[in-house]
Amino acid sequence: MLLSLAIFSTVLAASSAGAALVEVDDVVLRADGGFTPQTLPRHRFAPIDFQGHVDISGRNGAGPPKLRQALIDFDRDGRLSVAGLPSCAPDSIDEAGTGEARQTCRDAIVGTGHVEALISLDSGPVQARAPLTIFNGPRLDGLPTAVLHTRTTVPGTQTYAIVVPIEQRRGGFRYRARIDLPPIAAGFGAITHLDVQIGRRYGAAGSRRSYISARCSDNILQTHGRFTFEDGTIIDGSVEKYCRFK
Repeated sequence: MLLSLAIFSTVLAASSAGAALVEVDDVVLRADGGFTPQTLPRHRFAPIDFQGHVDISGRNGAGPPKLRQALIDFDRDGRLSVAGLPSCAPDSIDEAGTGEARQTCRDAIVGTGHVEALISLDSGPVQARAPLTIFNGPRLDGLPTAVLHTRTTVPGTQTYAIVVPIEQRRGGFRYRARIDLPPIAAGFGAITHLDVQIGRRYGAAGSRRSYISARCSDNILQTHGRFTFEDGTIIDGSVEKYCRFK
């Protein structure tokens, strides 16, 4: 069954500690994020760092359905820069632990975080938590990519190096990142939490650059998400954050 809901067009102050909340059928999703600095130029782009998290659960303590795809759109006042930034080939880290992957592709790291999953075992559900590393990836069909790397050891060791294409678009959102998720823990796992901190300053061609930059043309930076679950549930909507222009 397909369920779709335009969830949070709600405007939240950038300093708000409260998360946006939506419930669709048996799925409960909480999401929030922010960026620093919150004061930005109106017409030119300046470096920023982004922080965000998503929590997924079932109603009444039930386990959540399995997340299969996330489409994340970023505001037209944001900009991605990868020119001159080293990239990490996913096959170079697809069997590596976190420390080894970060060492192998240390110059390509653009973010870190954590991922949690509920693993359904015969003995009962187990909550697993693992570090997440985000690398600048090689271009795919002309598009920039990110590589999401993590490793779980429940019920056995499984390493993930997920390639995320980043498409530039027209309209209110400048970029779309498409995350296609493989089965977690051999199909026994469902993601319950994801948090990320993204930002990287680097030098290229004699100048200083930032992996992500933004401007504040209209006092709002917006992120849109579309989350598709294995049972057909779709949660779709936006979160807006205030910014101040210089």
